[in-house]
Amino acid sequence: GWKGESTLNLVGFDVVTKFYQHVLAMAFAVKKINEDSKILPNITLGFHIYDSYYNPRLTYRTTLDLLFKSKGFFPNYKCDNQKNLIAIIGGLDASTSSYMAESINLFKIPQLTYGSFNQEELQATELSSLYFMVSKEEHQYSGIIQLLHHFGWTWIGAFTFDKNKGEHFLQKLNLLLSQNRICLAFTQKLPEHVPIEDLAELFDLISTLFKKLIDQKAKVFLVYGESFTILWLRYVVFMYGYENKKIAILRKVWILMFPIDFIFTGYQRGWDLELFHGAVSFTVHSREIQGFKEFLQVIKPSTHKDGFIQEVWEQLFDCSFSKEGSSSMSNEICSGEENLEILPVSQFELQMSGQSYTIYNAVYAVAHSLDEAMRSRAQHRESQRFEFQTLQPWQLHPFLQGISFNNSAGERVLLNEKGEATSGFDITNMITFPNRSYQKVRVGKIDPSSPKGKELFISEDMIVWHPAFNQVLPISLCNDHCSPGYWKKGMEGEQFCCYNCVLCPEGKISNQNDMDNCFECSVDHYPNKERKGCILKLLAFLTFEENLGTGLSSAAIGFFFLTSWVLGIFIKHRDTPIVKANNRSLTYTLLVSLLLCFLSSLLFLSQPGRVTCLLRQPTFGITFSVAISSLLAKTITVVVAFMATKPGSQMRKWVGKRLAFFIVLSCSIIQVCICIIWLSTSPPFPELDMHTQLQEMILQCNEGSASFFYCVLGYMGILAIASFIVAFLARKLPDSFNEAKFITFSMLAFCSIWISFFPSYQSTKGKAMVAVEVFSILSSNAALLGCIFLPKCYIIVLRSDLNHRDKKDDKRD
Repeated sequence: GWKGESTLNLVGFDVVTKFYQHVLAMAFAVKKINEDSKILPNITLGFHIYDSYYNPRLTYRTTLDLLFKSKGFFPNYKCDNQKNLIAIIGGLDASTSSYMAESINLFKIPQLTYGSFNQEELQATELSSLYFMVSKEEHQYSGIIQLLHHFGWTWIGAFTFDKNKGEHFLQKLNLLLSQNRICLAFTQKLPEHVPIEDLAELFDLISTLFKKLIDQKAKVFLVYGESFTILWLRYVVFMYGYENKKIAILRKVWILMFPIDFIFTGYQRGWDLELFHGAVSFTVHSREIQGFKEFLQVIKPSTHKDGFIQEVWEQLFDCSFSKEGSSSMSNEICSGEENLEILPVSQFELQMSGQSYTIYNAVYAVAHSLDEAMRSRAQHRESQRFEFQTLQPWQLHPFLQGISFNNSAGERVLLNEKGEATSGFDITNMITFPNRSYQKVRVGKIDPSSPKGKELFISEDMIVWHPAFNQVLPISLCNDHCSPGYWKKGMEGEQFCCYNCVLCPEGKISNQNDMDNCFECSVDHYPNKERKGCILKLLAFLTFEENLGTGLSSAAIGFFFLTSWVLGIFIKHRDTPIVKANNRSLTYTLLVSLLLCFLSSLLFLSQPGRVTCLLRQPTFGITFSVAISSLLAKTITVVVAFMATKPGSQMRKWVGKRLAFFIVLSCSIIQVCICIIWLSTSPPFPELDMHTQLQEMILQCNEGSASFFYCVLGYMGILAIASFIVAFLARKLPDSFNEAKFITFSMLAFCSIWISFFPSYQSTKGKAMVAVEVFSILSSNAALLGCIFLPKCYIIVLRSDLNHRDKKDDKRD
């Protein structure tokens, strides 16, 4: 046979009756194996069960009893051949398993634990005989972090037992929480034993615990420890008059780590469980085993004899089997036929618990390993009975490591090469009832085999929160969320979970709750007024449709027609003295160039494109250069003609059209060359200006090379200054139709306009920059047209009496 260990624990003088199911789960598993002819045929398994009483001394002693005791206790001597110990199952907590392992490891007896705890502590001592039937506790840590993230809880309280196990948990938890931007509102340690001997200390502790329980900000409490933790917390609420402060205390969400279970003993059996309604628990993965409930229903003291049932029965039904030794408050006699189904779940449950399911699998793991060991050795020897009697516990290890089988629930049970189960944990939601019973509903799970960070699976819609939350998702934060448009600014002296909400600075947004910083929109978007979203910038450029574009284009067309009218007047009266004066051909050239200059301004008002950007500056520069060159040629012609009238002058050979056209052509070619070099090296191109205007993307022409742009303007300025100087010097020459005065005024206006253009152009951006240049082109052209040609048109149209030969000297035509 083989022996096992399970824990049936005492709290004071009260038996934790709920743990009795662990004992029955082992008995049920052994019974099913012995009835199954397919596994260990002709071999009957037996078992011994010992209680550790959560006491190190008793744990050591009962472990030695398990190893050596038969009729008497003789350590290191095995005197009973019928007691063939193959494996040990236990215990529920890490301390019990550790104490047991110190003794049985010397004999290499397999020990299968059914509690979840920090396995590193045991593995560090190289206890190779240990097998863990429950997944590592670390998987619960990962699940807690993901659960808190899922619900957005960043401000939580933590209760833990005041022992090394609790310290280790807090160290790991603090590190994980800080890495995941979650804070502990408080940590409260619970003593392992009630300090009854010091009432002042007891009441101080209860007062401290109660203050933590009514924390208004922390709506989520994480509980780590053992099942007795629940007794502590429930006792604190009872001592402070829970009924009077129900609303303040009930608004909590309890997150309970395995192996915590709801156990109530003695006088606490009459307390309700409403405090824990809606609690979320991590429980070891389990499934219902067929036949187990029926097995429990027939368990009665009259038919089932073991060392625990009588005491358990008395605690369950508050009765006694003998009046003399009665520990019952009611003094009732136990009939032994009481029905287990009427008991609340906190005292005893018929549905197989996670621990019982693990014990059941552990028994089957040992049985399957033993069966494989027997089959392996039977291939070499004939006597199977002889093999079983001589089989040593350490010989079972090769078969336990990596064992895999399907249990009766149809689930795969697997231990990896390290002897660790990979079943994970279930997440259950607790629903309480007025009769002090409750139901656990599975709402999710933790799957260790899933990718890191995605082990948690949870169905939020299935969770029932405490009624005080009105089925609205509880919020557990240090302060309210910072809404979009605001960012979190840390509070001095507080944890990072506590912060002030500050409005985003101008030009930046935050589009989610609780953002650490605001950020800028992409270059093609701008923030809305609330600073919580981005709006697509509109494409903008100076067009004919808008008021400014309409005004400028109308002015350009108006001046174009006015210049055409002037040209028509001059062509019609081409034989009159005033038209023939100062070189008729230069006048036509000047008027045509002004026409083109007015039209070139329309290129600046059209949508910037590849062609328009290439054409508009060179077109404007060349046509303007032709116009100013014509004026310069006109002025020089007047000077040369006057000088040629002097006796013996050498200037006579320069009088005529050749000089004028040479000046116009040479001056214009220089500007053309500048433009050609500009277009071939760094041509203008269309671009989007994303930054000048907050709400618009400005489509504009990039001049390519600012140097060439200013060279074009500078060259026109040189021509204008030269023309101004020559005209100013020739303004008093005797001539009936001397244009030098008019050219002087026109060049003065021209230079004034373009001198003011430079600062205006530099200080504006986008559409305004284009408008400034168009205005400068139109106004300077209009100045030339008005100063030079309107006086002549006045004479031609209105004062024809002045347009006679005796008023002019037409030698220069």
